[in-house]
Amino acid sequence: MAKAIGVDIGGTGIKAGIVDLSQGKLESDRIRVDTPKGATPKDVLNAVVEVLDTLDVRSSNLPLGVAFPAIVKNGKTLSAANVSDDWVGFEAEKFFEDGLGRHITFVNDADAAGVAEVRHGAARDVSGLTILTTLGTGIGSAFLYDGQLLPNTELGHLDYKGDSIERWTAYSAMERESLSWEDWSARLQVFYSHVEFLFSPDMFVVGGGVSKHPESFLPLLELNTPIIPAIHRNSSGIIGAASLAND
Repeated sequence: MAKAIGVDIGGTGIKAGIVDLSQGKLESDRIRVDTPKGATPKDVLNAVVEVLDTLDVRSSNLPLGVAFPAIVKNGKTLSAANVSDDWVGFEAEKFFEDGLGRHITFVNDADAAGVAEVRHGAARDVSGLTILTTLGTGIGSAFLYDGQLLPNTELGHLDYKGDSIERWTAYSAMERESLSWEDWSARLQVFYSHVEFLFSPDMFVVGGGVSKHPESFLPLLELNTPIIPAIHRNSSGIIGAASLAND
């Protein structure tokens, strides 16, 4: 049985697990710690060490994938959403490899979630363009065309009244402003209608923490594109990172 380790670093939590790649599901418990306040590279690395130690896999020779909330090109983080600005232009992959003493595969977190859903979840065998969005601290996105990933799309940073639309539309905005499901869904409607107009996707898949409650908001959206919850919910990033590490 092929196995790999996935770590999913988010603005709120850092999660990890061992993944059964033949089934595309967690084989271990999902370990979670809070993302350190400020989310500097050193503190995030220490938190990753903590979750790997809790899983007892830090010295494992299983492939290890790490997903991160930033544009990732050639191992370098080119943006910083909901983490320290120290990550901008930072050699993140080398930093984690040096800190963990081993090879890793380092990817954008929403891209990892998209890979999980296209290989093992809601977007499997869907032809054309699937757009996965993760609704959490911010909004991540992954474009998958006939199963192939187009990396580093950043739909959460579409402009809305001079700011990134995720500030107004992410799940964190609903919590921060104590919005009802109806009021929050009205904001999602603006976001998804705009994305639908720009890209004419064949399917939307919704991941992130709020995907545990699809019945509370998906029926309120009026779109021409089918929109469904991610099958792996908040574990998609772990599963996708592990899957990419094994490629």
